[in-house]
Amino acid sequence: MSTILARRRPRPKQETPTPPAGSRFRRRLLGWYGRHQRRLPWRGVRDPYAILVSEIMLQQTQVSRVAEFYPRFLARYPTLEDLAAAPAWSVRESWEGLGYYARVRNLHAAARHVVDRLGGRLPDTEDGLQRLPGIGRYTAGAVASIAFGMDVPAVDTNAVRVLSRVFRVRGRRKSAARARRVWALAAALVPRGRAADWNQALMDLGAVYCTARAPRCPACPVRRECATGPRSRRDTRR
Repeated sequence: MSTILARRRPRPKQETPTPPAGSRFRRRLLGWYGRHQRRLPWRGVRDPYAILVSEIMLQQTQVSRVAEFYPRFLARYPTLEDLAAAPAWSVRESWEGLGYYARVRNLHAAARHVVDRLGGRLPDTEDGLQRLPGIGRYTAGAVASIAFGMDVPAVDTNAVRVLSRVFRVRGRRKSAARARRVWALAAALVPRGRAADWNQALMDLGAVYCTARAPRCPACPVRRECATGPRSRRDTRR
């Protein structure tokens, strides 16, 4: 009796890094971040409310602009309770100049929700944070990792760019499938107990070296681990 051998389908190309590549990338990036992290007003802060304020402000706003407004806003509303108790017009006035005013309306609504329904304590999980007004997946991951030490990723536009280039993530730039691959990759790379440093290191690398235009590939601290670095002239322009 003859048998017909089924043709094996080729395995899909792996989008996540092999453990050695991932560990080298983590080690080099965290080492660079420990020596060269940006000095920002919210770095080193442990108050979950203050961290939430910084992350909401950083949505769609340049870091330099936020660094100017952040201390003034916290001086006026130093606690979640202070913000929740303030009238809407006063909170809106304090945001004047930052733009995208839906953010401050959501922040104010979130503060009132936490005070009125959660006993004044911000949720300490991604799911809990995402139930608050104006908090999406990235902001929830950032607050959960930085404020509460959760080992979760926080993927902003900088992190998407860095991970996509370093590990050559394929797909259309804004497709849902590509976004899922990047988030899965980010989750696999989070070092246990150091998610806060890791997430901020990715952001800093994207802001300082791995920029959208004219990336500084020859000076990048992870250029040896990057799949689209100086070795490919075409990819350095991406």
